[in-house]
Amino acid sequence: MGDSQDRIATGTDHWSRRGLLSTLGAASLLTVAGCAGAAGAKSGSGAAAGSATATSRASVTVTPASGATSADFTSPVTVAVSGGTLSAVRVTADGGDALKGTYNDGRTEWTSSTNPSSGTDYTVTAEVDGSGSAHTSRFTTRKPGAIFVGYFTPEDGSTSGVGMPVSLNFTKAVTDRAAVQKAVTVTADPDVEIVGHWFGDTRLDFRPETYWAAGTRITLRLRLKDVEGADGVYGTQDKDVTFLIGRKQISVVDLSKKSMTVSRDGTEIATYAVTGGGSGYETWAGKMVVSERFKETRMDSTTVGLGDEYDIDDVPHAQRLTTSGTFIHGNYWASSSIFGTSNTSHGCIGLRDTQGADDASTPGAKFYKSSMVGDVVEVRRSGEETVDPSNGLNGWNLSWADWKAGSAV
Repeated sequence: MGDSQDRIATGTDHWSRRGLLSTLGAASLLTVAGCAGAAGAKSGSGAAAGSATATSRASVTVTPASGATSADFTSPVTVAVSGGTLSAVRVTADGGDALKGTYNDGRTEWTSSTNPSSGTDYTVTAEVDGSGSAHTSRFTTRKPGAIFVGYFTPEDGSTSGVGMPVSLNFTKAVTDRAAVQKAVTVTADPDVEIVGHWFGDTRLDFRPETYWAAGTRITLRLRLKDVEGADGVYGTQDKDVTFLIGRKQISVVDLSKKSMTVSRDGTEIATYAVTGGGSGYETWAGKMVVSERFKETRMDSTTVGLGDEYDIDDVPHAQRLTTSGTFIHGNYWASSSIFGTSNTSHGCIGLRDTQGADDASTPGAKFYKSSMVGDVVEVRRSGEETVDPSNGLNGWNLSWADWKAGSAV
């Protein structure tokens, strides 16, 4: 049917969510002569070094300050000693892992290799050579004032066709694209070069140069927590997502012949008579990826600016090809004679079907059963321009050079 305004669904419709956390800093001190940490130190939101209480032998200073309740999470933790050397330093999040770090040459200062996490309680334990005791400091990092989340497709644990890109849609506009892209990695087994491409400031897709190989295992690693995507706006996600590529199915629609040939792993498995977009409603040309599938769905022309042209609440075996509403679907309301002979739709690709979507012998039902999300439908000789690569999961319409040019790293 015609293009609808539906966006690619989130949640159960192939997008996932995850959220929340973040924080800011100050400084802390400890003394070496068996004194307690400076528990009475004032909290602060800056990253100023904590004051140190001197003893006859040595003093320890921790940044952020002991007792800080809104400490900085955008700078590393430091532990410094005067009048001695550090024998051991541990910085541990409550219920979490310890931060790794390095000493300077004289072992008078230790610096964490990564920043602390936002919204987290930390305990710092420092041991000084010859002191005979360990000295403890505690602080809490602040939560960020604003956050962003990346909704991703496909779903963790799912199996998709060879055209499925890894696609992230962010809830806030990203101004530091390089920082965000560096925090997202996509790897494949078997290995292949994978590059990210930005479609505007809220969407980042990843793909190889050509379609994935059948049987590929793909892993998406999100390390967005506390990454500043825009001024004062921080990511929240720290997780891994894995999905598989199934068999290779490519369907080629030739609208000059009104036919579709379906190939599976290089072998033709079916040919169907179809109808495409009629005059003034020509179907987009190009490579399009199935992003959603519905055994039955409603299609209403008012959602795509076509007035009262149609409103069908039980379109059978519908599979979405563009965000704007291009589908390949079953058609029970048109005469059987149009399939293979005429292009009469409002832009969709139609196959003969029956009302109720319960007749497995129809072309619409057979094609639907053979398909999965991520399969590719290539439309040729439709009389229309190539679909915009950002309209759906259709970045395959960009050359590899143009795709790589859209990377921020």
